[in-house]
Amino acid sequence: MSLIANGSLRIGIDALLLGFPALFSIVNPLGGAIIFNEVTADRTHGERLILARRVALNATLVMLVSLWGGTYILSFFGITLNALRLAGGLVVAARAYQMLTAPEIQDARKQAQAETASPTLSLPKIATIAFFPLTLPLTTGPGTIAVAIALGTQRPVYGTSLLWFFAGLSLAAIATAALIWIAYSLSDRLGSLLGETGRHIVARLAAFLLLGIGVQIMLSGAVPVLHQALVSRS
Repeated sequence: MSLIANGSLRIGIDALLLGFPALFSIVNPLGGAIIFNEVTADRTHGERLILARRVALNATLVMLVSLWGGTYILSFFGITLNALRLAGGLVVAARAYQMLTAPEIQDARKQAQAETASPTLSLPKIATIAFFPLTLPLTTGPGTIAVAIALGTQRPVYGTSLLWFFAGLSLAAIATAALIWIAYSLSDRLGSLLGETGRHIVARLAAFLLLGIGVQIMLSGAVPVLHQALVSRS
């Protein structure tokens, strides 16, 4: 019984160690905090803190829904886990390659999308701004959703291991959201500390890590397919 429990716990830890780097890399709280600082430059410090907290909560919901429900929704349409792993890993790797080769373009697009928020909006409308565009697409856009769904494809088939797996991924999402909250709350300090060069260095390091995770997810889908093809031929 203890062996089963230890095995399930190990699955949860592995899910955490897989999910956190992937989500952190695609979300990039440090880079997002600098853009957040620029977009909310006309806001008071108190409003920034409120926005940071709301964005972190919204990002948590977006990531958890994608992690828990994304694969089941796609499976409802007859898409196999291995196919989803291949597609999801390809999307993650392509996204990472784009971030790696042109982080400036990525940041410019995020900033342009975020600036659709009118600076004249009053405090009661902060909740609306916090969701769009500060959460979607600035913080957790389509790339984050694709990564979360791809991570969900790594789930065990059933049993206690499945619960531990999603517990590990959920903890990874919550930890990422906590870093979003901290980074956005300290965005004015981070902006002056890192500067433009520091932001680009952080973005490229995160993109390189995400590229490796995307390739790993693709391999987890390709290996079973190739094995089944070899078995059927023999």
